[in-house]
Amino acid sequence: MQETRALILDRLAAGPVSGPTLAADLDISRAAVWNHVETLRDDGFEIRDTDDGYTLAGVPEFGGAATAFELDSEFAVEFHDELASTNATARERANEGAEDVVVVAETQTGGRGRLDREWSSPDGGIYASLVVRPDVPSAHAPVYTLAAAVAVADAARETGVEADIKWPNDVQVDGKKLAGILTEMEGEADRVSWLVVGVGANANVDAADLPRGTSIETETGPITRRAFLASIVDRFADLTDDVGSIVPAWRERASTLGQQVRVETPRETIEGEAIDIEFPGTLLVETDDGVRRVTAGDCEHLRPRE
Repeated sequence: MQETRALILDRLAAGPVSGPTLAADLDISRAAVWNHVETLRDDGFEIRDTDDGYTLAGVPEFGGAATAFELDSEFAVEFHDELASTNATARERANEGAEDVVVVAETQTGGRGRLDREWSSPDGGIYASLVVRPDVPSAHAPVYTLAAAVAVADAARETGVEADIKWPNDVQVDGKKLAGILTEMEGEADRVSWLVVGVGANANVDAADLPRGTSIETETGPITRRAFLASIVDRFADLTDDVGSIVPAWRERASTLGQQVRVETPRETIEGEAIDIEFPGTLLVETDDGVRRVTAGDCEHLRPRE
């Protein structure tokens, strides 16, 4: 049913088309065409009746059908008005066998970040989790987190916001957090079963709701969230189709490289200059005792880059 509605929207976007023509082209009844059109109207699409047939006059700012309409990649969109956590729902879908699905919520009431920290989810944000099944060893999973960070940074830059990335996955603007990524995985040592890549991004969020962060709206004005989310998903799909492109793309958008950093790992604190990253996302830190390779930890920039 969703595929048929997508085809109808594509036809209407190209210009007026009559109900009988749609019915013949899609091999469905005229009554079915009418039902699909009414469903799209209920979803917020402005579809006008003209002498030449139906025409698409407006697309909702956000929503499942609106985001799907904007996407170029093959991800299906599952949209909810409210969820406790898009990652939790995405994990359920992954365990049910889903693949290439993005779970989206208008409102998220129980979002969590890394180390199970509470994640604020103010109105107007983007809360989405992608379910993918890459044919890679589990050790390569971190590169998908880097891909998501690059995708969000690039989507922000398309709006005119000069976003960069603090290792490994904080998307920032002048040191203020714009978005975060949380990746969860199930699999064996030699093979990923599924990945859930969660994105929380401050899109049309009021600055008053972000005491330590920023938003696209704060930086450059309100945006169309369906286009912003579609840009993230499409860019993520492009990057993960060519895994070798992810680390170079991350380097180009990184704020961490060249900085003096302090990295808190589960076992120790490492201080030095962040000099590079290696696949699949290992941070190289030049310390007084030589180069240390850090696979996970909380990274703090100790001084601005000179």
